[in-house]
Amino acid sequence: MALHVAELDSSAIRRAAYEDEARTLDIWYADGDRYSYFDVPMDVYRSLRSASSAGEYVNREIKPNYRYEIEARRRRFRPE
Repeated sequence: MALHVAELDSSAIRRAAYEDEARTLDIWYADGDRYSYFDVPMDVYRSLRSASSAGEYVNREIKPNYRYEIEARRRRFRPE
């Protein structure tokens, strides 16, 4: 089980972590929220790291294509 972590030079995203065995991508946004995206291929994580705009890449390639959950402790602060 390998965990890959990258600090991103982005105004929207602070950090991304990819766990290759579980194929889970965790993204920490600038507002403090952490989202976990599931069944993400490694090459999507690599593309995120090299994207000219990490925020645009997430909005275009990750959010619409992968199931996700927001970190449970943050969920209580969001309207249902």
